[in-house]
Amino acid sequence: MDKVRIGMVGSQFAADLHLRNLSKLRGAKVDVVAVVSKNKEHAASFAKKFEIPDFYDDYRLLLKRKDIDVVDLCVPTDMHEEFSIKAAEAKKHIICEKPLTGYFGKERKEEQVGFTISKKLMLEEALRGCDRVLKAVKKNKVKFMYAENWIYAPPFTKLKSLIQVSGGTILDIRAEESHSGSHAKYSRKWKTSGGGALMRLGAHPVGGVLHLKHYEGILKYGKPIRAKSVMAEVGQHTKIASFLKEKKKYVVSEWDDVEDWGVMVINFEDNSKATVFSSDAVLGGVRNTMNVYLSNAVVHVNINPHNALEVYAPEPHIFGDEYIAEKLETKAGWNFPSPDEDWVRGYPQELEDFVEAVLFDREPISGIDLARGVIEAIYAAYTSAEEGKRILLKKE
Repeated sequence: MDKVRIGMVGSQFAADLHLRNLSKLRGAKVDVVAVVSKNKEHAASFAKKFEIPDFYDDYRLLLKRKDIDVVDLCVPTDMHEEFSIKAAEAKKHIICEKPLTGYFGKERKEEQVGFTISKKLMLEEALRGCDRVLKAVKKNKVKFMYAENWIYAPPFTKLKSLIQVSGGTILDIRAEESHSGSHAKYSRKWKTSGGGALMRLGAHPVGGVLHLKHYEGILKYGKPIRAKSVMAEVGQHTKIASFLKEKKKYVVSEWDDVEDWGVMVINFEDNSKATVFSSDAVLGGVRNTMNVYLSNAVVHVNINPHNALEVYAPEPHIFGDEYIAEKLETKAGWNFPSPDEDWVRGYPQELEDFVEAVLFDREPISGIDLARGVIEAIYAAYTSAEEGKRILLKKE
């Protein structure tokens, strides 16, 4: 194989992000041959924008094509399981956006799934979904590439190098993804999002934490250090009475049956700990950070924000339409633009690893085991918060 031929599934934000970051590989290592969207007009405009030869409004038509090696699933999370299994059965390798799947309660009549369904049941059902995908992937001998950009971000890969050369022991990790809230309507309800801040935002730092301990275990013992148990709390901070009375809201506040804040503590087999924070009520732009405390060193990973570039404007209109940073409320005052936000967040590196995994028939750095581990940890956290106790994770 001299090139990987990709079929894009979806034509919205994530698909746009993936196409932008495949641009340097197209023509050399990659051909994007078709795009599918349930809205054919969207598919047509997307195909025109990115110079993709063919477009469809039926996923099955894309899967029938013999000249497609990989499907890139940039669709809502509640579609990941079904689309992944169908792709595997069609002998297509899979790139899947995070998180892998979840519990959506589609079979339930209750509107507020997040308030009415046991989180323990959700954990069990979500893991069954993960295992159905895993079974299809293994049976059909295709690759599953989990699009967790954190572990490809240059600050994170440098962290791994520093851990390797230091020889130190990871004692404590503190990681966070937070911002002022998603404006996507699907995020408001459990039925369409599978959870709140922990699910949508926490999946990134949880994936980073699990990968880092896996990496440390391979270095030290030749096998991963796995998560042993989880404790958590969740909340709806935008439902606080005094906040509700405020006339102007600077953060998204229309959450239904999902949490807008969560914290979880992961205990590992070696008794080290990781604390993960996620919130939809944090001003000042996206926070993607990880602080790692080793026995002989400290590393602060600031994916966003970072101070490679610092700018000041007394009024927001001064910088006009120039992009500064994601989820920033104002361009006034001091801000920290990223010269290349996609690069520092690991997106081009992630996609190049996936392409090369197919080209050279090797496993991706981020695969299905990490995808499943993230779901298990997050739904264990929901169970812990509901039951008020530590949740033990099952040994594989």
